[in-house]
Amino acid sequence: MRMNNRTSLGGLLAASAIGMTMLAAPVSAAPQGPIDLTLPAKPVVQAPKAPAPVASPAPAPNTSPAPQAVPQAVPQAVAVPAPPPLAHWTIPDAQALLAAIKDSRSDGLTPADYEPAKLAAALAKGESADLDTLASRLFVWLAEDLRDGRTPMTARVQWFAVDPDQDLHPNAQLLAQATETHDIPGVLASLAPTHPDYALLRDMLSKAKDPRQIAMIKANMDRWRWLARDMGLQYLIINVPEQELRLTVNNKIIRTYRAIVGRPGKTATPQLAEHVKNVVFNPTWTVPQSIVVGEGLGAKLIASPAKAKREGYVATKAADGTITVVQQPGETNSLGRVKLDMPNEHAIYIHDTPNRALFALPERALSHGCIRAERATELAMTMAILGADLPPETAVEYNLSGKYTKVPMTKPWPVYITYFTVARDVNGLMRSFADLYARDAPVIASFAKPRELHTDQRKSTEAIIKLDNPL
Repeated sequence: MRMNNRTSLGGLLAASAIGMTMLAAPVSAAPQGPIDLTLPAKPVVQAPKAPAPVASPAPAPNTSPAPQAVPQAVPQAVAVPAPPPLAHWTIPDAQALLAAIKDSRSDGLTPADYEPAKLAAALAKGESADLDTLASRLFVWLAEDLRDGRTPMTARVQWFAVDPDQDLHPNAQLLAQATETHDIPGVLASLAPTHPDYALLRDMLSKAKDPRQIAMIKANMDRWRWLARDMGLQYLIINVPEQELRLTVNNKIIRTYRAIVGRPGKTATPQLAEHVKNVVFNPTWTVPQSIVVGEGLGAKLIASPAKAKREGYVATKAADGTITVVQQPGETNSLGRVKLDMPNEHAIYIHDTPNRALFALPERALSHGCIRAERATELAMTMAILGADLPPETAVEYNLSGKYTKVPMTKPWPVYITYFTVARDVNGLMRSFADLYARDAPVIASFAKPRELHTDQRKSTEAIIKLDNPL
């Protein structure tokens, strides 16, 4: 059922109640059915007391110009491999490592990367310092690829989602645990992503025959390893190629929403891992200077106060001639009725839109980078109720007030903006999606090359582009 943002009180409360009920529901197995992995067409080119919310009139316009959407220089730090840790290896442990290396193919990795022939030769000579050095190095290489992904950072286009796993499970700790407990396969298996899609991709890989399909599956398995293994109890995840947003609890999908994502090119949506900090009802929008100056909006509104008032803008002109334009809350506001604030250097956030007919389009790569969510008011209310303990009646009151109201989140709510071209669709079936931003090729190409040593680089060094224009 599609809901507009003037949904009745009863409908909103019912939707929120379903979300709260699902919090306690056990995780169910992914739906089973036929696997659709046809290659896609060419990429598209286009409860308790409420916390004290900040409820106030729209913020006063800034007298300084808003930042323009121009790339910022990014310091190019030298990325270097970390020195490998060392442990003593018994013959049974080294044999278990050799077996794990040979089995790494089932996780979409390349056994040859981990020098099985060299390890077998060292094993034949018995325990030695050379075996300790070689086995320690190869274990770390395999653990790194299972934990962080094999794809080098240079092949991860617009990748800004920092994976915390190497901090939580450092190489030396993993190596010590594996050799002290003599459970090499168990420690390595503990690094696999827990999201159900990873297991489904693993199963698909075991059955795939077409080399192109195998390459796509391997690339998408690796993308799961780029993310945190534990994604949190509750989170939002956006799959850009699918153009869908999901509200997820304990890796179980609670609600799915159509999404509008960035157009290909400089407004392509980057891949991020952030947190929602505030739910904003009836947001204002500070118009970027690229529109205020570049499109002449500021001068037009200053020259016609009646036009500004009629269209819901407040335009101010500073002593130095700088014009600032803030669009006030209302039905025509470019952010719609709600905004999910997730501060990040790219100025990406999730919001509503007054042009909701666009969600009916099959291809929705239409924005300047931000994510527009279908049924955004339902989503925002559910998050305010679950993430800020806001009573449902209060959430409805804030929404219908027409006044700018910011509700700070009191519980962590991660947001993952991802890029999977093979994943579950809205029906729970695995399928492929068009490679909107042509990001598959670099990942697939990296698997055809020798493994690169992992470095201390954690995200892309590409220039940051502030994508704060929702139009």
